Amino acid sequence: MTPEEALQLGKDNGAKMVDLKFTDLPGSWQHFSVPFHELKAGTFVEGVAFDGSSIRGFQTINESDMLVIPDAATAMMDPFTAVPTLSLVCNIAHPAPSGPKKPYSRDPRYIAQKAEAYLRSSGIADTSYFGPEAEFFVFDSVRYASTQNVQYAEVDSDEAHWNSNRTTSGKASLGHLMRTKEGYFPVAPNDTLQDLRSEMALTLEALGIPVEAQHHEVGAPGQCEIDMRFNTLLKSADGIMLYKYVIKNIARKYGKTVTFMPKPVFGDNGSGMHVHQSLWKNEGPLFYAADTYANLSQLARHYIGGILTHAPALLAIAAPTTNSYKRLVPGYEAPVNLVFSQGNRSAAVRIPKTYTPPAKRIEFRSPDPSANPYLLFAALLMAGLDGIRRGIEPSDHGFGPVDRNLYEMSPEELREIRSVPGSLEESLNALESDHSFLLEGGVFTTDVLESYVTFKRAQSDEVRLRPVPIEFSLYYDV
Repeated sequence: MTPEEALQLGKDNGAKMVDLKFTDLPGSWQHFSVPFHELKAGTFVEGVAFDGSSIRGFQTINESDMLVIPDAATAMMDPFTAVPTLSLVCNIAHPAPSGPKKPYSRDPRYIAQKAEAYLRSSGIADTSYFGPEAEFFVFDSVRYASTQNVQYAEVDSDEAHWNSNRTTSGKASLGHLMRTKEGYFPVAPNDTLQDLRSEMALTLEALGIPVEAQHHEVGAPGQCEIDMRFNTLLKSADGIMLYKYVIKNIARKYGKTVTFMPKPVFGDNGSGMHVHQSLWKNEGPLFYAADTYANLSQLARHYIGGILTHAPALLAIAAPTTNSYKRLVPGYEAPVNLVFSQGNRSAAVRIPKTYTPPAKRIEFRSPDPSANPYLLFAALLMAGLDGIRRGIEPSDHGFGPVDRNLYEMSPEELREIRSVPGSLEESLNALESDHSFLLEGGVFTTDVLESYVTFKRAQSDEVRLRPVPIEFSLYYDV
């Protein structure tokens, strides 16, 4: 869509406002709005000024003048505003007195664009496809507090088995509830969220995000998944941002709340964001080879080698919260083992059993939906390309293939298999010591990584300094 077409879309739909959305460093949409009459064709070049010092991971107050540059290709009418509003996703730039604006190094969307450009310049491939599968929980209420003398969190779901004895007026238990880890595919009345998910899926499709399936997930108290069709790196990252926006707002319309927090419920499955990936060149797939293990080409094996070699550092971006590491524990379908395997969901890298060249892909299962998709997809691509460039054969480095249920292996056998880091702090340490592959081609820059690590360490410290309720149960009477 051109700027003129974006303007016409707004006019045709009676737009009164323009909403300018962009992504902060941790990966959340931020926005501000201007009247529609302020949007001109030149705005898509000149941008709109804003204060970058109040945005997480962006500028200091003495260098706070920034610009949002709308991307006309992202134009849509916002489905959640009462006032007709044209929505535009933006890139971030520094102001310039004349000539082209300088893109902002810490703009996650710019990093994703540079990753795609670096792939084309490499000669290895010209297109990278990403298919993220973001899981989420739908709750009926959530309460939490963290003050000097109070630490608690409480979530509730009408589907949860813990409500089997509920007698509250108007919400008495009707018995059709989900047992722990038994939320995968039961029909109504156990699954109460079918219509909610259908509206989410149809809204996504109306906004240009093709949906392959929607279903209840394993987590009993309201865990769900809506599968987007794969797309190119930047478009898939844009899609995840829109996906979260749509799902959260439709849930709110129904009087419910959605979280993409990786592990909101103790003792049940957490929410992951498995990422399917493939490389293509001249419209042909590069990951397929007949009569090989899992029909993988050598190039695909080297791509896997790069992912698994750099996995500890990647986890700082792929599993970027302290809560992420409460999901990444054995026994909850969490991929903690750094091996690859065909059709094996207990491995960090699964090779789906597909038998046609266009469908051949790899799936990295360790990420979760708290990740910034622009940074995540760019980092995965850079790790894979590093594996190709260096010819990293995963089998030579103890990364498999392992075609067994890794959760049933003995402790002695598991000692031979490397695992993901056990905490955000460990992952950040790994990123600090292993990040040169991200700097290739100027895709990531040292200031981005330094700002990212500083921000995430501050979050880790916030958690580390606070007592949690289970500690009172364990230690109050010492």
